[in-house]
Amino acid sequence: MSTTDPPLAPSALALTYRGPAHTGAPRLTGVDGVHDVHPVTSAEVREYERFDTADLRLFAAGIELAVERVVPDRASVVEPSSGWVLVLPDAPAGEELRVPQPAAGVEGVDPATVPPEIDALVRRVRGDAGLVPVGRVHVTRAVDTVRDATGGALATLVRDQVRTETLGGSVTVESWTEAVVDPAGAGTALLQGLDEALRATGLARGARDGRARLTALLAAAAPADPPRRRGRTGSAGALLLGYLGDQADALAAREQDLRADRPDAVHQMRIAARRLRSALRTYGALLEGPRPAHLVHELRWLGRALAAERDAEVQEQRLTARLAALEPELRLGPVQAAVTRHFARTRAETGAAVLDVVDGERYAALHGALRRLLADPPLSRRARRPAARVVPALVGRTARKLDRRMERALADLDAGQVAPDSLHAARKTGKQLRYATEVARPAAGKDARAFATRLKALSDVLGEHQDAVVSRQTLRTLGARAGAEGANGFTFGVLHGRDTAAMLELERRLPAAWETAWKPRARRWMRG
Repeated sequence: MSTTDPPLAPSALALTYRGPAHTGAPRLTGVDGVHDVHPVTSAEVREYERFDTADLRLFAAGIELAVERVVPDRASVVEPSSGWVLVLPDAPAGEELRVPQPAAGVEGVDPATVPPEIDALVRRVRGDAGLVPVGRVHVTRAVDTVRDATGGALATLVRDQVRTETLGGSVTVESWTEAVVDPAGAGTALLQGLDEALRATGLARGARDGRARLTALLAAAAPADPPRRRGRTGSAGALLLGYLGDQADALAAREQDLRADRPDAVHQMRIAARRLRSALRTYGALLEGPRPAHLVHELRWLGRALAAERDAEVQEQRLTARLAALEPELRLGPVQAAVTRHFARTRAETGAAVLDVVDGERYAALHGALRRLLADPPLSRRARRPAARVVPALVGRTARKLDRRMERALADLDAGQVAPDSLHAARKTGKQLRYATEVARPAAGKDARAFATRLKALSDVLGEHQDAVVSRQTLRTLGARAGAEGANGFTFGVLHGRDTAAMLELERRLPAAWETAWKPRARRWMRG
């Protein structure tokens, strides 16, 4: 991943910065187009205080309990507010219980006492241990409006002095400065000037992550993960849990590779997430309750969050190789430089987005949900039966789904219709079936292994087709940009034409690849 910041452009998206603690205010009145900076607030306090048992039982169970407070500065007309927030494990994003905290000084009421309606939901987890503050994020906020000579708002600048600390037996304190520029009427040149002024104070582009950092500090202080349950030896549940555990470990390992900027880390991380999701979807009958469906949803989110970086990586490698192999007389102009610039911009944005994902609370919650599933799996009665009797039939359900999708895609092709959507849907289901077959191999033996090999050949054809579809879109963008800049887009048109020809050839080969993969004798082991 590139560490180069993405280019600045006016958009609805705010630009975020991070730097050393107590970084001073930037000098914005010297920026072209800025007439003055109007303070809105100068010392608003926002605090997030996490509550748990001393040994972090709620944290281990994936429960977040906190008090959120806002104390406006003297110039503000906003009233102070404070409230309890409870987020239960595996709850959908944004779903939480909120209870106002009574004001201090009310007779007979202790604002530090957990409300009964919240305590009733966490009592089983906390047991006889009391709930105490275990961590805090303290933010002192200043907000300014950047204005032009007419008094019109150009941008809003929010500057936060952030302090994160753990409480209790082990205290860790970290402090830093965060800033956000939210464009209002700012154009590209003005945004560039604001960016330079912020950088001059020692700030750099980066994510805002006070709560995520507190979560990481608590994770470091928390007891080790609880032991995983394995299920009855030889059972379908044991087979599934073993596979899920291996892929959860792979996901964590690939995360470390990503942070170290090792090659192919994003790709391997997506594969681990896809394998987990495929196994949970195919073998959902072995698990009960809402937790598996929630994990499928969150793993799908993770895969999509990583997709743009992986797609950019694949396309850059693909286009660079094809340009190098192109006949010299067909390479007109600095086409490789154009490709390099395009993907430098794209991957700066996608690389920063990937790091924001793995540093975020939602990703940490996903890991917590996986740990809890493996420590306390909601196995169904069916999961207790021998794997060899249960697993093949479950794979068969996904196989029938692929059969329906391939039938539709081939019908579209026979009718002469452009079918990238139906082929892409078949490709995704084919991957799910391949990974589901991986789970089944220990129970189904050589028949499952042979079937997986057949599926791999089919997936290769569908994958190459999808690569060509995406490549044509990229080449069209590069060609249009070259024309707009007065350059020669001929070479990109040549590659676009060759991709079109490759798509047609792959579509011609697809029925034979499908027939080979889908021979009845290759699927007899699924019993259905």
